Amino acid sequence: MSISSEHKPLGKQVTGSLHTVSKLSPIVELNVGGEMYTTTLSTLKKHPGSKLAEMFTGQPKLRTDSEGRFFIDRPGTYFRYILEYLRSNQVPTQCVQDVYKEALFYDIEPLIKQLEDSPQIFGELVARKQFLARVPNYSENIELMIRIARAEAVASRRSSVIVCVVKTEEDAARCQDALNSLDMDKKSVVKFGPWKAAPSISDLLDCIQMDIEAKGYKISFQPHIAEKGFRFKSHDYFYKFLFTWW
Repeated sequence: MSISSEHKPLGKQVTGSLHTVSKLSPIVELNVGGEMYTTTLSTLKKHPGSKLAEMFTGQPKLRTDSEGRFFIDRPGTYFRYILEYLRSNQVPTQCVQDVYKEALFYDIEPLIKQLEDSPQIFGELVARKQFLARVPNYSENIELMIRIARAEAVASRRSSVIVCVVKTEEDAARCQDALNSLDMDKKSVVKFGPWKAAPSISDLLDCIQMDIEAKGYKISFQPHIAEKGFRFKSHDYFYKFLFTWW
C-alpha cells in the first residue's frame, strides 16, 4: 500500500503535507537501498530529534520509487535492526559495527549511546582508537604505505613496504642508527612510533594490518631480516608488509 492516495512518478519528490497524508494512512512503505519495509509513522518519528524523524516530519524530504514507496539511499540490510530498536528498544547484537554507522547516519542518539557501550564499539572507540591517537602520524603513515605499495604494483603480483616500529624513545634512537646503515632508499621506510601506551609493537602491527585490510587490500607482514650492515637485530624494529594484488 502506498503512503499516498496516488502513485508518484519515479524520482519525483513528494508534494503536499505529510501530516495530511498521514491522516489517510499511518502505514509507511519504505524502499531502503532496495530492501522493502513496512512500518508506521509513529515508529519512524519515535525520537523527534533524530534525522530519521525529520525525514517524515512536515514537508516530506524523500523521493519515492515507481511504486510510491519512500526511498532512502542507505544499506537496507541493516535498517531492520534500526526498526527493531524503534519498535521494541531491542539493541542489536549482530552486525554491530554496521548498525552503529547507520545509527550515526539517522542520528538516533539513544541507540548510538547504547551501541557505544557494547563490547565491540567500546573496544574500538575507547581502547583501540585511543591507543592509535597516541601513535604519531598513524593515519598519515597508513596512507603513505598504501601509496608506496601502489607505486610498486606495476606489472607485479605483490608489493612490499618496509616499516620501522619503535615503542620507546630509546628504541627510536637505535632504530635511526640501524636505518642509517640500511642498504635501501630510506624514504621508502615508513616509521611508526614511539608512543606512550600499554599496547606492544605486536599490537600496533595488528592494527596496521586491520586498518589496511579495512580499505580492501590483501596484506600480510613478517619480520624484515637485513642481509648485512646492522649493529642490531633488524627484526627488532623492521617489518615487511606484503600487498598482494592478484
